[in-house]
Amino acid sequence: MKIIYKNDNGGISIIHPSPEALKVMTIEKIALKDVPTGLAFAIVEDSEIPEDRTFRDAWTIEDSLLTGGVGA
Repeated sequence: MKIIYKNDNGGISIIHPSPEALKVMTIEKIALKDVPTGLAFAIVEDSEIPEDRTFRDAWTIEDSLLTGGVGA
């Protein structure tokens, strides 16, 4: 699973929690800790992240889909 959020530049940032981090805290706690304060995030399956990185800077997401919480 991955954590995604819109960064200050309007692009999409992706957090890839390490297996070690997931042993000591939940992905939700990692998101609350690592997503910048006040930014909404979503927790998504790996398969939801496009594999083709050619147009990575053009990836978008609707704000309404960022329903996992807000960075602390």
